[in-house]
Amino acid sequence: MKRANQLQPLSRQHHLGLNLSRHAKECTDEPEEIAKHWLNLSSYISDMQHHFQIEDNLIAHALEPYRVSHSDVASVLDTLDGQHKQLHKLMDTVEKSGGKDVTVAQVKELGNLLYDHIRFEERELYPTVEKYLTEAELDTVYAASPDSIKRADENR
Repeated sequence: MKRANQLQPLSRQHHLGLNLSRHAKECTDEPEEIAKHWLNLSSYISDMQHHFQIEDNLIAHALEPYRVSHSDVASVLDTLDGQHKQLHKLMDTVEKSGGKDVTVAQVKELGNLLYDHIRFEERELYPTVEKYLTEAELDTVYAASPDSIKRADENR
């Protein structure tokens, strides 16, 4: 799916998350497997904090004026907020326990949450962003995206 140039860096970050979450959903009940998948998922989510901030602060803020008059925007914003909270709640629960005794169910739950969240962003959030945000707002999202995920040939 062709994505607005300004959203391509954020979209590009999703590829690794989809791979990690897909593998985590197949995790076996072996301690080494559980530890490996949990580390992969939690490291990825930690690395994505700036990505989440762009979505929560820039994108959600730019869409907020449309919430009352456009039910599709209200639904997308509610889903985005709810999914981010679910991801962080599960991570916090495990971190508060010192990361010990992570279960295969928790790994699979985090894998499923992350997979569903990325699919939601690609299929619903980003098309909504492309529909409602102005070029200037999209340019602000691009400017806030980390340089490490931008390509030299994007000419933005």
